Amino acid sequence: MPGCLFLPPNEALSILAADLGGTTRVHPLTIAIGNYGLTKPLKDGSVRVADLNLEYLQVDPIVAAMRRMVRSLDFDICEMAFTTYLCAKAYGKPVTAIPVFLTRNFHHWAIFYNVNSGIAKPKDLESRTVGVNRGYTVTTGLWARGILQAEYDVDLRKITWAPTDDEHVAEYKAPANVDYSYRGKPIAELLLSGKIAAAVGDVRVNSPDIQPLIPDARNAGFAYFRKTGVYPINHGLVVKDSLLKAGPGLARELFRAFQAAKKIYLAHLDAGKNLSPADEAAIALKGVVGDPFPFGINRNRKALETIVQFAVDQQVIPRKFSIEELFAPGTLDLE
Repeated sequence: MPGCLFLPPNEALSILAADLGGTTRVHPLTIAIGNYGLTKPLKDGSVRVADLNLEYLQVDPIVAAMRRMVRSLDFDICEMAFTTYLCAKAYGKPVTAIPVFLTRNFHHWAIFYNVNSGIAKPKDLESRTVGVNRGYTVTTGLWARGILQAEYDVDLRKITWAPTDDEHVAEYKAPANVDYSYRGKPIAELLLSGKIAAAVGDVRVNSPDIQPLIPDARNAGFAYFRKTGVYPINHGLVVKDSLLKAGPGLARELFRAFQAAKKIYLAHLDAGKNLSPADEAAIALKGVVGDPFPFGINRNRKALETIVQFAVDQQVIPRKFSIEELFAPGTLDLE
C-alpha cells in the first residue's frame, strides 16, 4: 500500500493514492474546508494527493458550505459540523464522514445570560426562553446544552429554545419546546433587550449586562475532560457516497493527506515561532489533552459516543447511531 513520501524542506509532501477505482482521476474533486493551521499545508500545496486533482474552493463563512452540502451536494468533499452531519445522516443524505476532525473545543464558555434576568446558576434556566445562535442543531449549541444537562442537572425539556436561524438540514423537525419565532433577529439584541434571558452558542455581545453563566469556563472545560475523557468534536469531514463507492481507496488517502498536514502543523506549534492566537490556543489545549487534533475512531470514541447520545437526548436524531456506521468502511481502523 503506497504511503506518505516525505520530501526535503520547502518541497511538497506528496501522497501516492491507493486504488481509487482503477484509474487516475483527471477531473478535479471540489473540496470546501476552512482556513486553519491544520488545513494550510493542504491548501498551499505542501501536502498533495498525487492521483487526486483536488480543487480547494473558498467559502466564507465555512458554515455556508455545510448548508450547501447537506441541501444540494454542492461539493465532493466538505468540512461539516458534526451535529449537522448526524442530522443529515438521519435524513438519508448521501454523504459519509471520515475520522478527520478539523475543529474542536470545550463549550462551557458558550452559555450566556443577562445579569438583569434573575438568573444566578444553570438550574435557573429552567422555565425560561433561551436563545440558540443560528439553528437548534448547531454543534456548539448541542454541546452547551449537553453540558448543562450532564454537569449541572438542567432539565432541557423545561426550557424553550429559540433559534435565530433555520436548520442546515431543511427537513429537520424540532421538538415541541423549540420556538422558531425568533428567526432573523440578532441574538445580541434579544439578550440585551431582555426578550430572552440567556443564550447558547457563539454569542458575541460587548456589554457588562451579558456574562458567561459558568465561571472560569476555560478551566471548567479542562476539569470536564479530566473527569470524563471527552474532548468535544466540532467539525469533521464528509465525502459524497457516490465517490466513496466509485473509489474504494479515496477515504483512506484523504485521511493520510490530512494526517500529513497535521504533522506539519504540529511541527510548527512545537517550533514556537510566528504563532497566531489560534496556534497559542492549540498549544494550551495540548497541555491538557495531549494531541490537540486526534484523528481516527479509537482515539475519539468517547467524544463520538457522547455527541451521539446528546443528539438523541435533544431530539436532533431519532435513534442512536453506532460509531462504525457513521464513517467510511475503509477508515475504521485508521489512527
